Amino acid sequence: MAVNGEVMEKAYKFRIYPNAEQIILFQKTFGCVRYVYNYYLAKRQTLYKDSKQIMGYSACSSDLTRLKKENEWLKEPDSIALQSALENLQNAYDNYFEAIKRGEKNHGLPMFKSKKDNRRSYTTKNVNSNIQIHDKHIKLPKLGLVKCRVSKKVYGRILNVTVSRSPSGNYYVSVCCTDVVHPQYAKTGEVIGLDLGLKDFAMDSNGKQYDNHKYLIKHEKKLARLQRRHSRKQIGSSNRDKARIKVARLHERIANMRTDTHHKLSTNLIKAYDVIVIEDLKVSNMVRNRKLAKSISDAGWCEFTRQLMYKAKWYGKTVCQTDTFFASSQLCSTPGCSYMNADTKNLAVRQWICPECGEYHQRDHNAACNILNEGLRKMRLIEAS
Repeated sequence: MAVNGEVMEKAYKFRIYPNAEQIILFQKTFGCVRYVYNYYLAKRQTLYKDSKQIMGYSACSSDLTRLKKENEWLKEPDSIALQSALENLQNAYDNYFEAIKRGEKNHGLPMFKSKKDNRRSYTTKNVNSNIQIHDKHIKLPKLGLVKCRVSKKVYGRILNVTVSRSPSGNYYVSVCCTDVVHPQYAKTGEVIGLDLGLKDFAMDSNGKQYDNHKYLIKHEKKLARLQRRHSRKQIGSSNRDKARIKVARLHERIANMRTDTHHKLSTNLIKAYDVIVIEDLKVSNMVRNRKLAKSISDAGWCEFTRQLMYKAKWYGKTVCQTDTFFASSQLCSTPGCSYMNADTKNLAVRQWICPECGEYHQRDHNAACNILNEGLRKMRLIEAS
């Protein structure tokens, strides 16, 4: 691995184990942050509805001082966490207006946060070194030292941390650092095309298959059994909440296994190849197919693509995406042959012989070769221009 690298921001996520007192303060902070967010969202909506005036972040921040005097319990949690809630509200409005300018219709206005949501979080900033990481603890504002499983060394300067509680009841802290120098992987001179699929998670242009582990489908029976038990419990009872936690833990386990597989595969590919070409899949459109929606979601193509993208940026490699409507499965990948087989639109067609050049094609391998060729062609055009 080369020594020189690019300076950037990076987040480190660790599991934390708060004691009983710290859990109480976490819960108070979650509630206060939610209250401040909802209070000023309602105030902004009412003000605009009555007088068409906009209440920005600065006005909300100034008014927060008055609100804290009227409600003494707002002084218990970290004050910066409350300010961050106002920043998140402003960012939500900014994202909405930017989406409107881009012509996106699916991006809605900010919504109120529900008390019944079992996924909770808040963000606080590092001021005067009030956030520090030790071997087995992390120092947080108003909480002191919290037991933490620091699984990797943290580099750079700490900007902020986000404390979250998952639906299963586990607590995590995400530490955002800046001035992190990423060493670059050595250049190998190798290029590869990847065809993402469902039978196999992926096949590359060299003919290597990567298994689709189908974690959700493997745990489907157990998940259904736990969900049935949960649905039969009396609403509002402690037993119902215990059953909900069991369901949430299994969902979290499935997600963790899927994410771990994606990380290992994406890292190995980034190490081995200088250029990786993949398809630009519109998964949001593909999941409209009810027969394949569950399998597509279980595969996690979007998360895998996202990991490839940022790891390529970290380690000095290149990830290129072909056009969404590029007919990778229909074209013959033999050099000099451009025959298009419309029969491969049927997913049941797994192999075929080109009637023009007589070459035998395995569907996914042929698609991966076409994806690689198209990606290299696009890169040459960009370099030429």
